[in-house]
Amino acid sequence: MKAKFSGHDTFPMRYGWLYKAVNHMNSGHFLKTSKTEDVEKAVIELGVGKNMVNAIRYWADCTGVIFDKVNQEPHVTKLGNYIFADFKKHQGNDPYLEQKGSIWLIHFLLNFDDQYLTSYRYFFNLSNVQNFEKEKFLFDFVEDAQSICQSEAITDKTLKKDIDCFLHTYCRKRKAASSKVAKLDEDHFSSPLAELNLINDNGNGFYTSPLRDQQDLPIEIFTYAVARFMNLTIDLEEVNLETEHFTIGFDSLLSNPYSPGRIFRLSEHGLGQKLDDAQLATNGELTWVDSRGLRQISCPAKLIKNPISILDKYYGVE
Repeated sequence: MKAKFSGHDTFPMRYGWLYKAVNHMNSGHFLKTSKTEDVEKAVIELGVGKNMVNAIRYWADCTGVIFDKVNQEPHVTKLGNYIFADFKKHQGNDPYLEQKGSIWLIHFLLNFDDQYLTSYRYFFNLSNVQNFEKEKFLFDFVEDAQSICQSEAITDKTLKKDIDCFLHTYCRKRKAASSKVAKLDEDHFSSPLAELNLINDNGNGFYTSPLRDQQDLPIEIFTYAVARFMNLTIDLEEVNLETEHFTIGFDSLLSNPYSPGRIFRLSEHGLGQKLDDAQLATNGELTWVDSRGLRQISCPAKLIKNPISILDKYYGVE
């Protein structure tokens, strides 16, 4: 994996940024800040400073709602238009992230990437901690990042900034008021991902992130993630999409890197419950068995090939 520990300029993701990025690019503008003309347009159109333009571009690219890589033509992705805006329809299915499922989807898209290593992708895919102290997490991350990104020089300072940004993106940070009564820091409500309560700030550098049933995770978003994960290891080029089914082990779905179990922080019981619900939601197309030590999930090729159809059910797309 390549290292990607900068680019956000330490700004956590904020509500409205992904929507702004998609619509800015659909209007024929760019988010790159290497050209003065592009910078001036972005600052005026987005209503933010240059550093925030960089951050908006970073988060939009890392979530996959835009494609903006070096020496390649930037564009809005299919999913970017699907969620936030379609230039032909002038609207997306949830441009303001009003539905909880959209935030869960953004969280999945942000962490479902095995090309670029970030602190949040390390935490959700490769780390096994449920209770951690920030300094110890930094120490472990430095060691592992050096091994994962062997050809790149990685410094504690760079990783610390990335970890701080990651935690501010996912945590509702509490701070003590002058009255010594803990109050919520309103600055940390601006990140939609904090609404998922995946990481809790307990103060003094200590955090908790227990595995849960995640009852507010919509079954369509979960099923979409299952299909995307299964597609990682399946070649669908010469498959009969109407008849073929593929299987995957329960443990792989629970704990493998980039799996729904990992990214959504699901407990073993929670994953089983989600699979039961997915079986009902798909009218038996996705099935699973838990008998005599055999725990396997079966999914039709057509669902794996076209996971966007699952999202259509969530958003009520005809």
